[in-house]
Amino acid sequence: MLVRMISNSLAVTCLPSDAPAATWQRVMKEAVRDVGELCELLELSPVFAVQAARAAEQFPLFVPRPFLARMRRGDPHDPLLRQVLPLEAETIAAPGFTADPVGDLCASLQPGLLQKYQSRVLMVTTGACAVHCRYCFRRHFPYSQTPRSLNDWLPAIAQIEADDSIHEVILSGGDPLTLSDRLLAQLVQRLEGIGHLRRIRLHTRLPIVIPQRVNAEMLDWLTGSRLTPVVVVHVNHPAEIDAAVQATLAKLTAAGVPLLNQAVLLRGVNDDVEVLAELSERLIDLRVLPYYLHQLDRVEGGGHFEVPMERGRKIINELQERLPGYAVPRYVQEIPGRKHKVELI
Repeated sequence: MLVRMISNSLAVTCLPSDAPAATWQRVMKEAVRDVGELCELLELSPVFAVQAARAAEQFPLFVPRPFLARMRRGDPHDPLLRQVLPLEAETIAAPGFTADPVGDLCASLQPGLLQKYQSRVLMVTTGACAVHCRYCFRRHFPYSQTPRSLNDWLPAIAQIEADDSIHEVILSGGDPLTLSDRLLAQLVQRLEGIGHLRRIRLHTRLPIVIPQRVNAEMLDWLTGSRLTPVVVVHVNHPAEIDAAVQATLAKLTAAGVPLLNQAVLLRGVNDDVEVLAELSERLIDLRVLPYYLHQLDRVEGGGHFEVPMERGRKIINELQERLPGYAVPRYVQEIPGRKHKVELI
């Protein structure tokens, strides 16, 4: 279960996606946590709230209002809504779906420090996210065991320092950008003192779901280090990209930060060549490289999102026929114990 680091107060109205006065902290505080309120705001039948109750007990609803503002009212099949709406299907056990589908626990070096691949390590910096995606492969991760302060991270940092084969640190979670800029700046400053590190990579959904998060303070610590920054965002559908998101991505590219996108192939969301072609073209226009299209990680509660691999391969083949090669994401799957992502085509 994700660590609940945010107040339970709720706003009554939906903030517009481009609200200039709202800080990202305020948007987090005012996120929708109640399925009944979600249904009311989106003009959906209250029957969805009843059906969602058990699933929301297992994995709480959490949707920021800028993201909610991009959803179609009255449409229970809206592709953004489908990513966040708890469904009764999540409570039905499916063969082959587990609590740790990508082998995170076996890859642990220290609390919060994982290594699966050569030359890089991943720090699970927090359990908090700015949106609870129902297909999240870490929805069952034991976040309570991860470090909470810079001092808590010292054993993991010492292990990184002792291994000169490590050239890159990936900040992940949860979402690292739910942490304060002060703490993140301190962490990056400590990491840049390790001579053999070359890059810092940030995996985040914040620039998409709460565009206000990319501010001057964030850009200062991200680009002020000797470590080369790389930011990997997570967009599954072109409707996630509105004017505020475009402006935020432009801030990052203007600061010289390479941007990559990882998407997950999701039934009822983006399992369609037209949708993924539009997504790739919009990303390229915004100077974001479509990097990976992931086959769904088989996490408990996510079985209703799975798309057959043959369908995924067909979509990629069609994308290759209509898009330049750099705009076609690599169709991959993470298999525990393998030394790299496995390409499925």
